[in-house]
Amino acid sequence: VLLVESGGGLVQAGGSLRLSCAAPGGRTFSSYAMGWFRQAPGTERESVAAISGSGSSTYYTDSVKGRFTISRDDPKNTVYLQMNSLKPEDTAVYYCTAGRYPLYGSSWFRTGYYDDWGQGTQVTISS
Repeated sequence: VLLVESGGGLVQAGGSLRLSCAAPGGRTFSSYAMGWFRQAPGTERESVAAISGSGSSTYYTDSVKGRFTISRDDPKNTVYLQMNSLKPEDTAVYYCTAGRYPLYGSSWFRTGYYDDWGQGTQVTISS
């Protein structure tokens, strides 16, 4: 599935951003688990959040719990990442990803679980 991210930008610490990931033409979008990863310069890509195909299960990495919220709007073939109380350490390129298989707590954070990736959107938080 083709994934197109948007919503990145430059904000001050404490601010908010909402990232969107659209899957144009994704007729089976609702069957995909969706995730967000991020990668800062010189670091490995790390998991941020994921949501199951049904939307009933969500997962977050510890550093974003209570600040970020992942959600999906299947009729719009879109998944969102609402990011509040942003910190300079949240600065990274954020990638949307989709997986065809059921999502579990033991798999959501693994890059190898996912099948398709977007091109990424830059998020920069100034102090």
